[in-house]
Amino acid sequence: MRTERDGEALERRAALFAALGEPGRLAIVDVLAWGEASPKELGDRLGMASNLVAHHLKVLDDAGLLSRHRSEGDRRRSYVALVRERLDELVVAGAPPAAERVVFVCTQNSARSQLAVALWNAASPVPATSAGTDPAQRVHPGALAVARRRHLALVPTPPRGLDGVLGPTDLVVTVCDSAHEHLAREARGPGLHWSVPDPVVQGEPAAFDRAVDELTDRITRLAPFVQPRPQSRAHLPADDRRTS
Repeated sequence: MRTERDGEALERRAALFAALGEPGRLAIVDVLAWGEASPKELGDRLGMASNLVAHHLKVLDDAGLLSRHRSEGDRRRSYVALVRERLDELVVAGAPPAAERVVFVCTQNSARSQLAVALWNAASPVPATSAGTDPAQRVHPGALAVARRRHLALVPTPPRGLDGVLGPTDLVVTVCDSAHEHLAREARGPGLHWSVPDPVVQGEPAAFDRAVDELTDRITRLAPFVQPRPQSRAHLPADDRRTS
């Protein structure tokens, strides 16, 4: 016998699939399945007019599929993300391609990108490394502390810039808004973008724990879909050929 709760669940699922019953909206979901994008980036990638993007985003928003947040970099920009709990009800097309290596990028290469490498290496056979758009002098003590607290096999590497790191067969994952916007200006993309709030700004242990939780969730979802590419690593720096 169907209960009232069963009926509500069915209605929620029906609203979800109704929202996706249009090719343009389904294409937006495919783009957002693995990372965030601004409305303009969605329009550029899909060849879709801005007013049509806005319409489709409203329909998806009304179905509970989207969240929005202001960029931590360019405060005039906003990003759209899928509500991943709703995404669990979908079969998503457009899985990421095979990659020889995953490169996590944040601004200072001192916290989020270093933690992402440790988490990725525990979840996938595909090698990973990290870099920053404006490298710090050292790995942040908060990142080292949360790694110890959460029993992560973090092997800190001196923060470094992008030059000589990014290769043509890498899957680039930006883990902060400023880094994503930097790479977009330099036409180094598209890769994937994850808007993970900067724990260094708050500085407290709980902020680093939240960053690890966010990265863990995203990496757990992505890692099974990234297949290793046969490796030809001559273009990589010597340190990465040995340790990535």
